[in-house]
Amino acid sequence: MMAARHFTALRSRILLRELLLAMLPLAITVLLLGVALAPNNQALINRPQDGWTPYAYQGLSQDVLRYQVARLDPTLTRQQRLVVRDQALSSVRSRAQFSDLSAVEAHGEGSLAAIERALMQNTDESLREAVQQALALNSEALEYSQQMRDQYKDALEGMRNALLGSAVVAGILGLLLTLRALLMWRADRVRAEQREARQQEALSLASHEMRRPLQSLLLASDLLRQAATEGQRQHLLTMIEDSAAQLASRADLTRLNALYLDVTLRVRRIDLVPLVRRFASARVHVVTPGSPVIWPVDADRARQILENLIENAVKYTDGVVEVTLDAPNGAPRLRVRDFGPGMSDDLRGRVFLPFERGPQSLVAGSGLGLPLVRRYARAHGGDVCIAPASGGGLVVTVTFGEAQEQITAPSGATGAT
Repeated sequence: MMAARHFTALRSRILLRELLLAMLPLAITVLLLGVALAPNNQALINRPQDGWTPYAYQGLSQDVLRYQVARLDPTLTRQQRLVVRDQALSSVRSRAQFSDLSAVEAHGEGSLAAIERALMQNTDESLREAVQQALALNSEALEYSQQMRDQYKDALEGMRNALLGSAVVAGILGLLLTLRALLMWRADRVRAEQREARQQEALSLASHEMRRPLQSLLLASDLLRQAATEGQRQHLLTMIEDSAAQLASRADLTRLNALYLDVTLRVRRIDLVPLVRRFASARVHVVTPGSPVIWPVDADRARQILENLIENAVKYTDGVVEVTLDAPNGAPRLRVRDFGPGMSDDLRGRVFLPFERGPQSLVAGSGLGLPLVRRYARAHGGDVCIAPASGGGLVVTVTFGEAQEQITAPSGATGAT
């Protein structure tokens, strides 16, 4: 139940992370647009929608010039000239129509107030001054209008660049997220293939290791039918029970990973001498110390080490195979020596890889025994090595150390003895 809740929480965190990553391009695009457009707010947002125009200033200069012409026209009466002047004064005094007046006047010497004073004086000299001020103010308005157009242009250019930059950044982020998704998909696929390969390797090793006890079981069952005495029957029944126990130990489908891949040992202290002596036969000469060799090992896995090494040695030699157990430095050491053709240095470096085999022209095999021997030896804190023997053949040496990642078995646990 706790594991299910943990898995659900983990899955929720992963989904939230992926959702946030998917929203990242949108968030960065909005942020970039906000930062890039902020300096343009004055030109694009706070300005009148129709933009700024100098028409009012142009109209003022025309009204002042019209009054100057009226003063010089002898056909006009004094009253008619005053009407024209009043029109010019009305235009000057309608200050609301002159937008951004202070900003326009800051561009030069033209001044709306100066125009009004000159018109009020109503002299030839003051009129010339009013005309000069009106023309100057109109010129300043044209400069200001050009400045406003440049600002609008710069603002629009900045907005375009911001949009393009945001699009580029969003595109790159989208590409990176797509690449990340592809890499994650590929990693998931590789992990799935690795899991499948490990499962296949575990099944291959289990099949390889079940073959010997199954053969022994079939042979003992066949001999049991021909047993003449009670002692023979009991001996064969013991063989059958031992083979069945070995089959159960090596074919536990719930522990294939612990048995053959990431090896987990069931360790207890046993005497290795009886374990080694049980392999003595007409073709296997066993040499053991006269005193017990007590060491913490997984008895079933130690037995599989011996089975694989002796089986390989018997395959490649027609003579006797020598098996020696000793403890030169306090820790157990197993040596299996054959008198076969040996193997090259290159092949000795590869035989511990799965499906690599010795001289292939001699006998058939799967190439799984020695890799499993090394895996079990290293799980026991030791190792295995192969060296040429004096006089021909090979010597395979297995050392034992302190077992790692072990499960300590109870003192009454059964094992190969």
